[in-house]
Amino acid sequence: MHTYLRAMIAGFIATVVLSILMLLKSMMGVMPGLDVIHMLTGMAHTMMGMPDSPMVGWILHFMIGTVLWGIGFALLYKPLPGNGPVAKGMAFGVLAWLLMMLIPMPLAGAGLFGMHMGIMAPMMTLVLHLIWGAVLGATYGALSRSATSA
Repeated sequence: MHTYLRAMIAGFIATVVLSILMLLKSMMGVMPGLDVIHMLTGMAHTMMGMPDSPMVGWILHFMIGTVLWGIGFALLYKPLPGNGPVAKGMAFGVLAWLLMMLIPMPLAGAGLFGMHMGIMAPMMTLVLHLIWGAVLGATYGALSRSATSA
């Protein structure tokens, strides 16, 4: 299996896990203002004229997590800090979080690092990105081991 395909599969699985955590957060009523799908939907609607539908936000969420970050992880895998795929995935998760805090959060009106929503927004999103990165790295590592043993 090609490196980029393994990375995109890992990105998809990590994004599924992240999405479940986001849905659980929402169901528990934790930080209702921190709704990434709503933010993505709003940005796509206002900046690209896409339909104002949560489906657009979900599609973008999965495209970013699967394609953009999946391929980005494969490209940056070797120079990423950490010993092993899980540590490298978590380092990449911090990078993805940092970029989210510097670009889409301000564009969505949440301010730099989402600070318009309070200190919990960057903290919660960092934890979620660390989990996402750990799953990304673990899955990528497992798929890579599987590919080399086949």
